[in-house]
Amino acid sequence: MAMSKRVKLLLAAAVLAAFAYIVLSPARLGKVSCEVCMEFMGRDACRTARGPSREDAISTARDNACARIAFGREDSILCGGSEPESVRCSE
Repeated sequence: MAMSKRVKLLLAAAVLAAFAYIVLSPARLGKVSCEVCMEFMGRDACRTARGPSREDAISTARDNACARIAFGREDSILCGGSEPESVRCSE
C-alpha cells in the first residue's frame, strides 16, 4: 500500500520535530552547572549536575553525591537534608 505524498511529508516533519526536540532539549535544560560536595558519616563525595536553575542543579548534584556515600533510605534522606560542604556553580 503506497503512502500519499502528504502523509510522507507529515511523517518527515514529525521525525524532524522529534529529532530537533531531542537535540535542543538538553541545551535548554542545562543552563546552570553546579558541583556539590557532601560529607556524611565520615564519607565524602562531589558530583556535578546541570539544570535549568541553580537550585535544580544543586539539588540533583546533592542527590547524586549522597547516592555515593549514604546507604539505605534513611541515610539518603538524612544526607540529602544536610548542608553541602561546598557548592560551585557556573552558567
